[in-house]
Amino acid sequence: MGWIHRRMTLLAGLIAAMAMVGLIWLASLTGFERAGIDRLRDDTARTARQQARLFASDLARFRLLPIVLGEYTDLFDTLRRGDPDATRRMNGKLALLAQRTGAPVLYLLDRRGRTVAASNAGTAESFVGRDYRFRPYFIRAMQRGAAEYYAVGNVSGRPGLFLARRIGTASDPAGVIIVKVEFDDLTRAWSSDPGQTLVADGRGILLFATDAAERFRITRPLSAAVRADIAHSGQFGDAPLSSSRYRFGSDTAQGPGGEDMLLARAAMPLAGWQLLHVVPTQRTLRDAAALARLTTIAASLAIAALLALFVWRSARAAQAARYRASLETAVAERTAALRAEIAERTEIDRRFRAAREELAQANRLGSLGSITAGLAHEINQPVATIRTLAENAQHHLASGRIDRVAANLSTTVDLTARIGAITQEMRRFARRGKGTIGPVPLDAVIAGALLLVGDGFRGAGVALVLPPTGQPVVRAGRVRLEQVLVNLLTNALEAVRDTPDPRVEVRVDPVGQQVLLTVADNGPGIDPAIADDIFQPFVTGKADGLGLGLGIVRDIVTEFGGTVAVVPSCAGATFRVTLQKEAGDDPADR
Repeated sequence: MGWIHRRMTLLAGLIAAMAMVGLIWLASLTGFERAGIDRLRDDTARTARQQARLFASDLARFRLLPIVLGEYTDLFDTLRRGDPDATRRMNGKLALLAQRTGAPVLYLLDRRGRTVAASNAGTAESFVGRDYRFRPYFIRAMQRGAAEYYAVGNVSGRPGLFLARRIGTASDPAGVIIVKVEFDDLTRAWSSDPGQTLVADGRGILLFATDAAERFRITRPLSAAVRADIAHSGQFGDAPLSSSRYRFGSDTAQGPGGEDMLLARAAMPLAGWQLLHVVPTQRTLRDAAALARLTTIAASLAIAALLALFVWRSARAAQAARYRASLETAVAERTAALRAEIAERTEIDRRFRAAREELAQANRLGSLGSITAGLAHEINQPVATIRTLAENAQHHLASGRIDRVAANLSTTVDLTARIGAITQEMRRFARRGKGTIGPVPLDAVIAGALLLVGDGFRGAGVALVLPPTGQPVVRAGRVRLEQVLVNLLTNALEAVRDTPDPRVEVRVDPVGQQVLLTVADNGPGIDPAIADDIFQPFVTGKADGLGLGLGIVRDIVTEFGGTVAVVPSCAGATFRVTLQKEAGDDPADR
């Protein structure tokens, strides 16, 4: 009976082992597929972001050309004088600039839309003499000052992005300068990445793609009015705008042959444009199945070994116990190491936050140091007046003129209140804030900042225009928001010192649940070379500046849940801080 029991036990073990192998196959296949798809999804999203950044970098070079060319005085001579020699010189300049920058073509239109000069003058594809007044980029540039329009060239037949900028003013335009940008080289660079990349505009039209057959196909139906508008402008030539062979979902797609694909989307630096990067999943699923088979084979061998161990369980029990103990020890050691690593990372994060707060505190103290002289003058003047009033009060008291004594004492009380307000603001501004965020009235913030920098503006003869009282309450910390306003006002004051009729204006504009706090000056403005990086550390337009103030402003405003940005202005520099509106009381210090 013993051998029967052993055989039954062995048979039960084999059945259990087979069931376990099946479960391992299913579990490993599911796990590897999920992990593979997750990795593929991350890689697809990363590739889409990298390709979008590459596109933005490539486009940024060409966006500067119309702006730079708009400053050429030769453009006005060519457009308004019609001098043949000036036109020939302009053709040569445009051709040289196109060669050096890699732009396919640059050309100049007069106010009627006729081409008067082009970089391809004298070639078979010359634009000179051609009429482009029907092109939307010409119409929009004349109306708005600048335009960006993607279309097929009606001479070359090659599609590209037309960057147009008006020459002259809206009331007296002289013409339009256009730079055409083509993306064939960029598309070839994208082709080295796995999968396919397609770029669609806001209407769902695929403008260019690594899959050449998808050019000028549509991802969703177009209305008759849109098709008519496209045909009238000749935007895509005689392209039929047929449906794309791809079917796009939120994060998945189907390829031309019905194969399943992962989809990643990335925003492009043009209104409505979107980059679509798709990668097939078939290879990933095959690899997952292969790994699952290897895992199952390995598990089968392990189960067979366990069955052998089960047969000789008495002899192997001690060894298994020792193995488990060693494994538990290794897990415990690894757990301890991970805890130490987590503690170290936590401490690093704490030190980083402390260093950032120290930098903000140093900036506040540095700001106080630069305005101390003005505050001393603000305090010394009422102190001298108090002394004079006290001496006069002594004489009035000796003469029995009590009413004059009372008047002098009342004036003295007002002056001491003024001194108290200034010193209280200095103490509040210099004190390290608690880092909390809550309701803060903008009136108090503006008044506090004015106490600190007002004398500097008066001493420099700079007009400071402030909004009226009764401004809304925002979500912020009072000391840190005052630091933001003081930094922006100080920068504006320094910017307009050498400007005739210097002026700095502070505006507050509630917009829905947001409040826009704007500081604008009529100084020389921000150097275009550093405009995009002005909020980065150590980027500054001052000869002796460190480039930390605006970075601190950005960090503080971000912590409040807001944003700070440079907004376009006709003169000088304009900084706009966007804060969240909130109803509440005014904490003494945050």
